[in-house]
Amino acid sequence: MNLHLSRRRFIAWSALAAAAGFARFPLEAAASAPHRVRPFALRDVRLKPSLFLDSLQTNRRYLYSLEPDRLLHNFRRHSGLEPKGQVYGGWEADTIAGHTLGHYLSALSLMHAQTGDPECRRRADYIVAELALCQDHSGDGYVAGFTRKNEAGEIENGRVLFDEIVGGDIRPASFYLNGSWAPLYTWHKLFAGLLDAHAHCGNAQALQVAEKLGGYVDGVFAKLDDDQVQQVLSCEFGGLNESFAELHARSGDARWLKLAERLRHREVMDPLVAQQDKLARLHANTQIPKLIGMARQSELTGDPEPAAAARFFWHTVVAHHTYAIGGHSDREYFQTPDSISEFITEQTCEHCNSYNMLKLTRHLYQWTPQASYFDFYERALLNHVMAQQHPETGMFAYMMPLMSGQARSFSKPFDDFWCCVGSGMESHAQFGDSIYWQGQDTLFVNLYIPSKLDWAERGMVVELDSTLPLGGTAALRVVETSARVPTRIALRIPAWAAGWMLKLNGRAVKAELADGYASIERRWRAGDTLNLELPLDLRLEATADDPHTVAILRGPLVMAADLGASTQPYDAPDPVLVADGDVLLGFQPQGEPGHYLAPTVTRPGPLSFAPFYAQHDRRSAVYFKLLDPAGWQEASAAKQAEAKATAQLDAQALDSIQLGDESSEKAHGLRSESSYDLSYRRRKGRDARTGGYIEFDLRSAPGPLSLRLRYWGGDYRRRFRILANGRQIAFETLDGNRGNAFVDVDYPIPATALRGKTLRIRIEPEKGYSAGPVFGCWLLA
Repeated sequence: MNLHLSRRRFIAWSALAAAAGFARFPLEAAASAPHRVRPFALRDVRLKPSLFLDSLQTNRRYLYSLEPDRLLHNFRRHSGLEPKGQVYGGWEADTIAGHTLGHYLSALSLMHAQTGDPECRRRADYIVAELALCQDHSGDGYVAGFTRKNEAGEIENGRVLFDEIVGGDIRPASFYLNGSWAPLYTWHKLFAGLLDAHAHCGNAQALQVAEKLGGYVDGVFAKLDDDQVQQVLSCEFGGLNESFAELHARSGDARWLKLAERLRHREVMDPLVAQQDKLARLHANTQIPKLIGMARQSELTGDPEPAAAARFFWHTVVAHHTYAIGGHSDREYFQTPDSISEFITEQTCEHCNSYNMLKLTRHLYQWTPQASYFDFYERALLNHVMAQQHPETGMFAYMMPLMSGQARSFSKPFDDFWCCVGSGMESHAQFGDSIYWQGQDTLFVNLYIPSKLDWAERGMVVELDSTLPLGGTAALRVVETSARVPTRIALRIPAWAAGWMLKLNGRAVKAELADGYASIERRWRAGDTLNLELPLDLRLEATADDPHTVAILRGPLVMAADLGASTQPYDAPDPVLVADGDVLLGFQPQGEPGHYLAPTVTRPGPLSFAPFYAQHDRRSAVYFKLLDPAGWQEASAAKQAEAKATAQLDAQALDSIQLGDESSEKAHGLRSESSYDLSYRRRKGRDARTGGYIEFDLRSAPGPLSLRLRYWGGDYRRRFRILANGRQIAFETLDGNRGNAFVDVDYPIPATALRGKTLRIRIEPEKGYSAGPVFGCWLLA
């Protein structure tokens, strides 16, 4: 079936869907219009003291600590200029080098707009000038920091891969293109940084660099037919389509819009236009920027197809793939819809996903200003984004682990530079971007972040004070007015707030309630004050797939059990909620707001609870099984039986190795290449990437023997050979059809492979695939 819909077919589908009762998306589309409301420029909003201002200032200190010349190292080197600084480590020492510079340029530009900081603008201007110099030296518009590894394993200038591509040699993988780690993704970050410098720092040269680089990129794609373009787009390319749509909006050149529309990854976009959820097993953050680009294209062209895809994607992810904290993905991938309870692990919720979902939310809200969009925005901002940055060091977490007892891992200042470090620098530089929005004659207040808005165009100044998220009050005071001020102020009433109260100048007022907003219309005068009171009651939120797996929330905040310092190991059972009736009756306020003690309803013992976001240096529990006393006894017995079975297996094995455990691997003479230790669901393991291998020794004995390997049943796109003393004993394929559980597979070892007292096991992937991960290995008689 060809899922590519024409505009006419989409409109016809909408009518049919509405007639069939699937009315939400078509009706919402009909009520939508680009820029029905608009955000204020960052420069119009200044933050007042709060946890958000603290976070922004912490982030600014980190931005100051980075050296632009070190981030520019590869750009200068590969344009033929002498670098002025040593290249950083981590991802910046890999073939994805250069992505951080784009993030950094965006963060500096946003920080300048948010605070007026001249040093951030000076650094941004310096970087743009250096990029222009590199570009001029290349002579054809090319400028990049990424590299590529050739077939001989040598690192080369990244531009050689585009010479190959225009010649028809296209070798894509999910994250690699002709030996380079996501080069188009890296370019998207650079384009975004240049466009931010142009928008927020008024740097005209940034737009010139972007257009010249755009000319080079357009020249590459002009030499490819449509099938070749789709081959290239099968490798992660970020939101490069958004970059060219925005370049068109800034320059007015239709060339860039044509290219943006050509960068449509049909395999992903066509099902979304057709309103089909085929997200399972897709890398989550690879997709979201594409949808942001689709949303921007729709705003510029009025085409309903890309808008339909963006809207359906957002609703699908939020309703069916999102955890309590507002994030999504496990091990960076979407799982089957409504399966959250099965994927509460130590590798949940990549930060880049939430960063990009907030960007997408802003686009959709502009079309249809409904409070529900900012109910999600508030949840992800408070519970994921604010949890991602360490408040003292300013470092960032990649994943936000939700498995009980897990601790957050934060980046090092100069030796990681993950994607989430880059998106973290941006997230924590722009908290004022969505507090206030403007309609034709309405001031919308969507986030209760203490701040001051100067609406110069309408001659209005307001100040917002708030005790949220720990307290439940907010006050909006009109400071200055003019004859041009809007007559209506609309305050978002969060979905979690029941029994709210609104006062105007100290007196209770009955407000019009529509689309989630309490609106007051009047002629506003200086000194007018709106006071909003929002109750912060505890409530349970169950996962869609299991009513007995629950999270606890208080107002906008997810609560978490404090399981001890992150520096201390955790080996206790997962905590459980046990009660015959309302379990929340067992929670007692303790100390400062948002802190509770549960002395009787948690097992195996009493627990203290506090907001999840603030537990940066603690091990915590977010999700709990909610059981009655009998269910608790049954679950305890099952755990004991599982532990007994594991002990029996270890006892009967001739030998075993715990892959991923340094001491066990050393004891068994592990050798490997392109292989990584990991942990999943508290089990250590190891995988091998294409071109690599895993090899180790086991104590052997006369046969017959079998090798038992443990896998995660949901792993897929794994193809690998298993050899014993050089003889292949199996070719394994993991295709994700063995369930959401660990599975053990036994491989008989032929007598011809048994010799001596040692058995050398080798696991090597087929080219283009990974091997494992293997989470356990036993040699059995």
